[in-house]
Amino acid sequence: MIRYSLRCDNDHAFDSWFRSAAGYDQLVAAGQVACPECASKAVVKALMAPSVALVPSSGARGLPAGAAVASLSTPANPREAAMADLRRRIEEKSEYVGMNFVAEARAIHDGDAPERSIYGEARLDEARRLIEDGVQVAPLPFMPVAKVN
Repeated sequence: MIRYSLRCDNDHAFDSWFRSAAGYDQLVAAGQVACPECASKAVVKALMAPSVALVPSSGARGLPAGAAVASLSTPANPREAAMADLRRRIEEKSEYVGMNFVAEARAIHDGDAPERSIYGEARLDEARRLIEDGVQVAPLPFMPVAKVN
């Protein structure tokens, strides 16, 4: 796998992973790489530097004590901050029902369970059936905390 820094013709920067350099070339040629912000398919590789992990204290890697360490828990840009805020609000105001989501959503819809905001997990075919039956559901753009590595 290889990660490329990319930029669209509207000057939006983003990263993406590809199987190989040839895989990137094939996907771009087929028009299957698009900017997540504006959906432009005019995407090119941006200038990249090698990725070097920093450690907080000197040691075997020879970095100076107190060297900066990037935090994966801190949003890196406004889009990540908005996603973190959305997740926080959903988790605060909704009940996580896990794999019981489909049954619980149907029970709420049918009036057999108290009405409340819930979130959980469902297979794609189950979610489609809920929608076809008039149950209002929407996919979330993140995995539940227990499912994140």
